[in-house]
Amino acid sequence: MRIIIVGAAGKAGQAVHQLMRERGHDIVTVGRTSGDVRCDISDEAQLARMWQQVGQVDAVVSAAGEVTYAPIGELSAADFDTSWKQKALAQINLVRTGLDHVPPRGSFTLISGIPSRDPVISGVAAATVNGAIESFVRAAAIEIAPRRINAVSPSVFTESLDDFGDYFPGFAPVDVADVARGFQKAVEGAATGEVIALP
Repeated sequence: MRIIIVGAAGKAGQAVHQLMRERGHDIVTVGRTSGDVRCDISDEAQLARMWQQVGQVDAVVSAAGEVTYAPIGELSAADFDTSWKQKALAQINLVRTGLDHVPPRGSFTLISGIPSRDPVISGVAAATVNGAIESFVRAAAIEIAPRRINAVSPSVFTESLDDFGDYFPGFAPVDVADVARGFQKAVEGAATGEVIALP
């Protein structure tokens, strides 16, 4: 399969890239500052140029998106707006603009995260945004069939515990290699409209 991986330079993106390449797929990497194609998917003009460069693909994988972690009393409207645009709306637009570039049996796989199902202190923006992504996946699956769409929803990465572990006390972390297998399940499997929770 020809697969585009957005956010390929991040921890999850690198792991997905490695696994999919080992599986024999043809990979096109996309990132804001690195990759085969440079694109900030939160910018619609850049997104349009990206699709012009990439053309047709069998699967779209997104491991991109940033959210703000802070107590609700310290979060501004701008913090919510940025989190929404960078993670939720960017991935929604990736799907919306990519429909003509993915064949009827192709797929989209997005990334959300554990705060949507198991909220943490200072994680209200993350929970809100991730929940929106998962709702979008379930609803879009009805409309874009027979194309498939799923989301991978990982816990805190083992490899990111030094940076984010304090936000997730007592949570079982997940190795990025296991996150990559979640993406593999979504891309190579048959499910649609599902949220693949890890661990």
